[in-house]
Amino acid sequence: MNALRLSAALTSLEDIAAYVGELTERAGLPTEAAYRLRLATDELATNVVMHGYRGSEGELRITGGMDEDTVWIRLEDDAPRFDPGAKRLPPRTDLPLSERPIGGLGIHLALTALDDFRHHYTDGHNSSTLVIRRRDHEEPPK
Repeated sequence: MNALRLSAALTSLEDIAAYVGELTERAGLPTEAAYRLRLATDELATNVVMHGYRGSEGELRITGGMDEDTVWIRLEDDAPRFDPGAKRLPPRTDLPLSERPIGGLGIHLALTALDDFRHHYTDGHNSSTLVIRRRDHEEPPK
């Protein structure tokens, strides 16, 4: 699929969701697997907009593809370095809601929805690759 280059703004999330939807449909992913990839992509793109660029001008670059085994989305940006998978802790479900720390739950849900996640930072660019395996998500026979 062609890459998307979008303004790093919350208004771009609809275009990103449409892109992921088109990719997952072309890949023939079941609804549940497609939803997980869309959820994770939306959460990570939102984090780049809200916490990476922090309201300043910026760009998101989205590329997607598939091969025999996987469907993947790559998000790239020029925001300050941030690896969503680094130092990620599961939410403190043992604490009452009023005592839980704010933040991190969306990233936790996004990354646990994926089959694989990779991040690297090179020459001022963040690159996150989100992967769903195709073979683990076949529809059961009817």
